[in-house]
Amino acid sequence: MFDLVIRNGTVIDGSGAPRRHADVAVQDGRIAAVGSNLGQARRTVDAAGRLVVPGFVDIHTHYDGQATWDPFVTPSSWHGVTTTVFGNCGVGFAPVRPGQSGYLINLMEGVEDIPGSVLSEGVSFAWESFPQYLDALASMNRAVDVAAQLPHGALRFYVMGDRGADHAVVPTDAEIEEMARLAEQALRAGALGVTTSRTTKHRARDGRYTPSLSAREVELFGIARGMRRAGTGVLQVNSDFGPGEFEAMAAAAEIAGRPLSCLLVQVDAAPDLWRETLGQIHGVRRAGRAANAQVGSRPIGVLMGLETTVHPFVASPVWREISDLAPAARFARLRDDAALRARLIASPPSTSPRAAMTDALHRMYAIGDRPDYEPDPTNSIAARAQREGRAPRELALEEMMAHDGKGLLLLPFENYSGGNLDVVREMIADDATVLGVADGGAHVGTICDASSPTSLLTHWGRDRTRGPGLSLEFLVAKQTRGTALAYGLADRGLLAPGHRADIAVIDFDALALARPEVVYDLPAGGRRLVQHARGYAHVFVAGVETLRDDAATGERPGRLVRGPQTVM
Repeated sequence: MFDLVIRNGTVIDGSGAPRRHADVAVQDGRIAAVGSNLGQARRTVDAAGRLVVPGFVDIHTHYDGQATWDPFVTPSSWHGVTTTVFGNCGVGFAPVRPGQSGYLINLMEGVEDIPGSVLSEGVSFAWESFPQYLDALASMNRAVDVAAQLPHGALRFYVMGDRGADHAVVPTDAEIEEMARLAEQALRAGALGVTTSRTTKHRARDGRYTPSLSAREVELFGIARGMRRAGTGVLQVNSDFGPGEFEAMAAAAEIAGRPLSCLLVQVDAAPDLWRETLGQIHGVRRAGRAANAQVGSRPIGVLMGLETTVHPFVASPVWREISDLAPAARFARLRDDAALRARLIASPPSTSPRAAMTDALHRMYAIGDRPDYEPDPTNSIAARAQREGRAPRELALEEMMAHDGKGLLLLPFENYSGGNLDVVREMIADDATVLGVADGGAHVGTICDASSPTSLLTHWGRDRTRGPGLSLEFLVAKQTRGTALAYGLADRGLLAPGHRADIAVIDFDALALARPEVVYDLPAGGRRLVQHARGYAHVFVAGVETLRDDAATGERPGRLVRGPQTVM
């Protein structure tokens, strides 16, 4: 007798093969059979009219701290995600010397927009080495499996001390060898890879660039030798890919003898650079080496509201008059004081380069009850205001005050140079890409893309009107088997006998995203953006139900994944 049989569903198994009507049987946390007339089970789930797919594998998150305090790893676990990988972009919390966690918090706060107060209260730092950090992760059960990578920034700071925080300082030969030793140690202990950042977008909270920004080839190659000795792991890089950058990272991956994984987004300043980088990745693959590009499935979008980090009025002196009020009191002042609203609307836009983005009302869109991640430029705040004969800032404020002050605006700032998602479709469809720019757990006051697996299916598989979509079979394979194999996790992402029984049963006709919302549930009362979904009838992790009718069951079967194939 099986532990579980999911009957009568439409199975999309993660391989890319055509969907089929079949039952799925589970025994001892693994898929036991897929077919018909599978026999009796202790529990039967009727999936008639529903999709049965592998649990989603999200390889690009920043739950490094949250995974130590949040057993449900939200919001990812609300969106069919059953495995998350963090430690990306060269930032994380191990290794760390006793009493030196302040810099790692400072770096994470600046690079990934997670408040330092949240991290200071929420992360215990009851470890020093990376293996000890993995042990700490392994000591807690969660609703999803988690896996970690070794971050270059933390590694460099641990070995070099304060000198390591300055990206321009070159480590000594002894320090490079120590980095190599620790990289080998981390990978042998179960790290899924080593990650580095080479982008000027990444700065610590105090303004200093990320410590790996300009690490010389001698340092990169030294770490690569440690990876080669370990014989495992992925080299993941976030880079601006200026002249020579890709070549240096490809050379490091070749020395390591390990796969190279590069973040790939379209930026307005160089809207075709992504194609050049993708072409270089194809060149590496043609040479017989493993490489891929991690891409997103929707615009990288900043969310703006009265309670978020940024919005069109955040730099206004009028806003500063009320910014220290509690959210409810601040909204009440704005609602009841027409003169205050008029002064705020009339206040001049900011002239600082950093805040200029918040004044791009021709690229901002109100988020409705069914969020649209491919908004038409004719529906921007500026375009609507012009049609209505109103000031754009007046309309922006009105939209943010909607829903009792919970209204939000979306500013797509990457992957949207053409005002549509044609480029994103091209990225997703390429055989050298995997899905991996959702950033779950990061940018908590500005971005909420952890919900991307849901919008991947709904937008590309059902709802797109501004161009062609993509087949559900292809999309499911891309977010399950494709992402799993990118990190050597061959035991998941596929509904086939012997594989992990990580399964999502989805009411696809009803599947939808709710509007993002601001909540205050982080340590120290910290704020974050979250987004719920509708349509996840059941989610199973290792055969244990973690989500039912879009609500957590409270079960926590998830474990730490230590390296390929090993779950602790």
